Amino acid sequence: MEWKIKNDLPIHNQLVEQLEFRIITGFYPVGKRLPSVRDLALEAKVNPNTMQRALVELESKGLIHTKRTSGKYVEENDLIIKKTKEKLAKELTSTYISNMKGLGFDSQTIQKYLNERMDK
Repeated sequence: MEWKIKNDLPIHNQLVEQLEFRIITGFYPVGKRLPSVRDLALEAKVNPNTMQRALVELESKGLIHTKRTSGKYVEENDLIIKKTKEKLAKELTSTYISNMKGLGFDSQTIQKYLNERMDK
């Protein structure tokens, strides 16, 4: 999975979002060890301190944990991951609906577009 870092947003926030996405989609499986901070930073082409800061935030969210001598691991409690996935789904849905309303579409038309896309 490719890292997509844009210049218009703080890198730290982008890393948190992309790491969260990788965890909730199973790219980094539940209970498995993450690559080292240095390896992740090299992959993403960012400063290791910035990557470390993103990982600390993920740890505070409960998505990863540190084992003292062996590195960082994806949380084994899949309920936390499921809740994060649901939160992201709600945010994406809200953004979509807000954008569609901004374009002047009513609820019925928005639902119609969703239904059309679901069949593809």
